[in-house]
Amino acid sequence: MVTNGHNELRKSKILVVDDVAVNVQLLTTYLTSVGYNVIAARDGQEALEKVGSCNPDLVLLDVMMPKFNGFEVCERIKSDELTRIIPVIMVTALSGRDQIVKGLSLGADGYLTKPARPSALVGAVRAVLE
Repeated sequence: MVTNGHNELRKSKILVVDDVAVNVQLLTTYLTSVGYNVIAARDGQEALEKVGSCNPDLVLLDVMMPKFNGFEVCERIKSDELTRIIPVIMVTALSGRDQIVKGLSLGADGYLTKPARPSALVGAVRAVLE
Protein backbone atom coordinates (compact mmCIF):
# COMPACT_ATOMS: atom_id res chain seq x y z
CA MET A 1 0.00 0.00 0.00
CA VAL A 2 1.16 3.50 -0.78
CA THR A 3 0.57 6.51 1.43
CA ASN A 4 -0.13 9.97 0.14
CA GLY A 5 0.73 13.32 1.73
CA HIS A 6 -2.30 13.18 4.05
CA ASN A 7 -1.16 9.93 5.64
CA GLU A 8 -4.09 8.02 4.16
CA LEU A 9 -3.60 4.57 2.72
CA ARG A 10 -4.19 4.29 -1.01
CA LYS A 11 -5.10 0.93 -2.47
CA SER A 12 -2.54 -0.29 -4.97
CA LYS A 13 -3.77 -0.46 -8.55
CA ILE A 14 -3.02 -3.71 -10.37
CA LEU A 15 -3.40 -4.23 -14.11
CA VAL A 16 -4.35 -7.85 -14.88
CA VAL A 17 -3.63 -8.81 -18.50
CA ASP A 18 -5.04 -12.07 -19.87
CA ASP A 19 -7.06 -12.94 -22.97
CA VAL A 20 -9.07 -15.61 -21.09
CA ALA A 21 -11.99 -14.02 -19.22
CA VAL A 22 -12.15 -16.69 -16.50
CA ASN A 23 -8.46 -16.10 -15.66
CA VAL A 24 -9.06 -12.36 -15.36
CA GLN A 25 -12.05 -13.03 -13.10
CA LEU A 26 -10.10 -15.39 -10.83
CA LEU A 27 -7.17 -13.00 -10.44
CA THR A 28 -9.55 -10.08 -9.88
CA THR A 29 -11.43 -12.02 -7.19
CA TYR A 30 -8.22 -12.99 -5.38
CA LEU A 31 -6.80 -9.47 -5.47
CA THR A 32 -9.92 -7.47 -4.63
CA SER A 33 -10.62 -9.78 -1.68
CA VAL A 34 -7.40 -8.55 -0.04
CA GLY A 35 -7.99 -4.89 -0.88
CA TYR A 36 -6.35 -4.18 -4.23
CA ASN A 37 -7.94 -2.19 -7.05
CA VAL A 38 -7.91 -4.18 -10.29
CA ILE A 39 -7.99 -3.00 -13.90
CA ALA A 40 -8.19 -5.57 -16.70
CA ALA A 41 -6.85 -5.75 -20.24
CA ARG A 42 -7.60 -8.57 -22.68
CA ASP A 43 -4.53 -8.38 -24.94
CA GLY A 44 -1.08 -6.88 -25.21
CA GLN A 45 -2.14 -3.78 -27.12
CA GLU A 46 -4.82 -2.90 -24.57
CA ALA A 47 -2.30 -3.58 -21.78
CA LEU A 48 0.16 -1.06 -23.20
CA GLU A 49 -2.61 1.54 -23.58
CA LYS A 50 -3.73 1.04 -19.97
CA VAL A 51 -0.19 1.13 -18.61
CA GLY A 52 0.07 4.60 -20.16
CA SER A 53 -3.36 5.88 -19.15
CA CYS A 54 -3.98 4.23 -15.76
CA ASN A 55 -0.45 4.26 -14.30
CA PRO A 56 -0.80 0.94 -12.41
CA ASP A 57 1.37 0.08 -9.41
CA LEU A 58 1.88 -3.45 -10.78
CA VAL A 59 1.16 -5.46 -13.94
CA LEU A 60 0.20 -9.16 -13.82
CA LEU A 61 0.92 -10.34 -17.33
CA ASP A 62 -0.04 -13.49 -19.22
CA VAL A 63 2.43 -14.60 -21.89
CA MET A 64 0.28 -16.22 -24.59
CA MET A 65 -2.01 -13.48 -25.93
CA PRO A 66 -3.08 -12.00 -29.26
CA LYS A 67 -1.58 -8.81 -30.78
CA PHE A 68 1.49 -8.64 -28.52
CA ASN A 69 2.53 -11.56 -26.34
CA GLY A 70 3.47 -11.00 -22.71
CA PHE A 71 7.19 -11.05 -23.42
CA GLU A 72 6.76 -8.22 -25.94
CA VAL A 73 4.57 -6.24 -23.54
CA CYS A 74 7.07 -6.67 -20.69
CA GLU A 75 9.93 -5.58 -22.94
CA ARG A 76 8.02 -2.46 -24.05
CA ILE A 77 7.06 -1.52 -20.47
CA LYS A 78 10.63 -1.96 -19.25
CA SER A 79 12.24 -0.14 -22.19
CA ASP A 80 10.08 3.00 -21.82
CA GLU A 81 11.55 5.61 -19.48
CA LEU A 82 8.07 6.56 -18.22
CA THR A 83 6.95 3.02 -17.35
CA ARG A 84 10.11 1.03 -16.58
CA ILE A 85 9.64 1.42 -12.81
CA ILE A 86 6.27 -0.37 -12.92
CA PRO A 87 6.80 -3.91 -11.60
CA VAL A 88 5.71 -6.78 -13.84
CA ILE A 89 4.90 -10.32 -12.72
CA MET A 90 4.45 -12.87 -15.49
CA VAL A 91 1.52 -15.23 -14.77
CA THR A 92 1.48 -18.00 -17.34
CA ALA A 93 1.07 -21.69 -18.07
CA LEU A 94 4.55 -21.66 -19.63
CA SER A 95 6.63 -23.20 -16.88
CA GLY A 96 9.78 -24.18 -18.78
CA ARG A 97 13.12 -22.87 -17.55
CA ASP A 98 13.75 -21.09 -20.88
CA GLN A 99 10.47 -19.13 -20.64
CA ILE A 100 11.16 -18.13 -17.02
CA VAL A 101 14.68 -16.98 -17.87
CA LYS A 102 13.36 -15.07 -20.89
CA GLY A 103 10.70 -13.28 -18.83
CA LEU A 104 13.15 -12.32 -16.11
CA SER A 105 15.80 -11.24 -18.62
CA LEU A 106 13.26 -8.88 -20.23
CA GLY A 107 12.80 -7.18 -16.86
CA ALA A 108 9.95 -9.09 -15.20
CA ASP A 109 10.05 -8.76 -11.42
CA GLY A 110 8.50 -12.19 -10.84
CA TYR A 111 7.14 -15.28 -12.58
CA LEU A 112 4.17 -17.41 -11.45
CA THR A 113 2.86 -20.47 -13.23
CA LYS A 114 -0.85 -21.13 -13.78
CA PRO A 115 -2.89 -22.10 -12.05
CA ALA A 116 -1.44 -19.83 -9.37
CA ARG A 117 -2.58 -20.61 -5.85
CA PRO A 118 -4.27 -17.57 -4.28
CA SER A 119 -1.72 -17.50 -1.43
CA ALA A 120 1.22 -17.62 -3.89
CA LEU A 121 -0.32 -14.88 -6.03
CA VAL A 122 -1.07 -12.54 -3.13
CA GLY A 123 2.32 -13.24 -1.58
CA ALA A 124 4.15 -12.42 -4.81
CA VAL A 125 2.11 -9.24 -5.30
CA ARG A 126 2.76 -8.07 -1.73
CA ALA A 127 6.48 -8.83 -2.00
CA VAL A 128 6.84 -6.79 -5.19
CA LEU A 129 4.71 -3.88 -4.00
CA GLU A 130 6.35 -3.59 -0.59
